[in-house]
Amino acid sequence: MLGRIRTVADPAGGRRRVQREEIDRVRAAPGFPESLRAHVKTVGTAEGAALMEITPARFTRLARAGVLTPVKFYVNRYRAVVWLYLEEELRRFTASPASAALLTGRVPAGLRARLEAGADLRARRWRSRHAGFLLRQSEDPWERAAAGASLLDPVQLAEVVRDPYERAYLHRLKPEPLTQAAPDSPTTRIVERILTADDPNEISWLRASLILTLEEARRLRPAPRPGRPPISASPRPHPALDPVPWPAADAAVAVPREHAPETGLTERHMPEPDRGGRDERRGFFTWLCRRRT
Repeated sequence: MLGRIRTVADPAGGRRRVQREEIDRVRAAPGFPESLRAHVKTVGTAEGAALMEITPARFTRLARAGVLTPVKFYVNRYRAVVWLYLEEELRRFTASPASAALLTGRVPAGLRARLEAGADLRARRWRSRHAGFLLRQSEDPWERAAAGASLLDPVQLAEVVRDPYERAYLHRLKPEPLTQAAPDSPTTRIVERILTADDPNEISWLRASLILTLEEARRLRPAPRPGRPPISASPRPHPALDPVPWPAADAAVAVPREHAPETGLTERHMPEPDRGGRDERRGFFTWLCRRRT
């Protein structure tokens, strides 16, 4: 999922496979297997705070504000969500000179206002990363559409995809569930809540991305339906669209805009402004309308 090991699709439709050549390449890397374990090692809040030499409370505040991006989560026996972070990314963040203001002293005013308003962006940041994982593993336009559709609730999906046969096809291609618990269990409901986009800005981008991906998928072939065999067609080149406007899937940190001159990071690594998404949606849909015409 992190892209450290290349995988290929299973022709029989099962789980993705790792080829023998890739196994040999990974084994031949210097320091294997300790080097690979170091790249994928995850830590929780307490371990992460100790590594960064800050208090667990400050670590949690940074994560809730969207500065740190979780890579994984699980629901413990008390039905509480436990977020995990890549140790390698936390080390890089701590070593960056631009992060010093976030690790000591008062939290910047922008982040403090966001936290006082009750913001918790951990699930949203994780969904951004998870969407990148799914898209990297999708080799077919319908699979990419199913990856984006899996992050929308059924009502939003029905508004975008009005054809019931297309919705059924997307449901068949959707990613494997993240939990093996019973469908109506509390754990499953918690996981589904984390997997479902709940921010208006996030939902708008997912819907727009799904519309564009469906256009490409329909040009390739229509969704299966009774009495109509699948028709294959050559796909046209199509510019890829990031499913969400926040940091890239492999970005672990988001530095506040007031620190942007010191970081050298590009604009897409910064947290989006809290303007209700009006500017972002206006610019994007203007581009979309020009593209369609």
